[in-house]
Amino acid sequence: MALSIQRQNLDSPDETRTFDQGKLQTVTLGDFQAARAVLQPGWKWSEHVKPITQTDSCQVEHTGYAVSGRLKVVMDDGSETEIGPGDAYVLPAGHDAWVIGDEEFVGVDVSTETVEKFAKEAGPIDKAKDKLSGR
Repeated sequence: MALSIQRQNLDSPDETRTFDQGKLQTVTLGDFQAARAVLQPGWKWSEHVKPITQTDSCQVEHTGYAVSGRLKVVMDDGSETEIGPGDAYVLPAGHDAWVIGDEEFVGVDVSTETVEKFAKEAGPIDKAKDKLSGR
């Protein structure tokens, strides 16, 4: 079977998930998935997405690239970093994050887990893992 070029613009996503002060636009091209997160100033995972997922911290791993804005990330173990324009990042599951400053944060994530799970209600297995880990 011949391979063919695939292309899809994130301005015409397969799915858009909106949540308070943010949105996630996703595309799937064969086995490749990508997502663009647009997070407004004042957005904080623990305030705006936690009520959706019902987990104590973000349980999604993110692998991506920051286009604009700044994001502060604090891991469950207390380690922390800031992500800004031009930064590539890998954020393991188990963190909180929030937008720093007055500019929206735009990040492009190529993690299948982000496309499939971010800002979606946690399933029973995710909730059980949180209880077992004491979160």
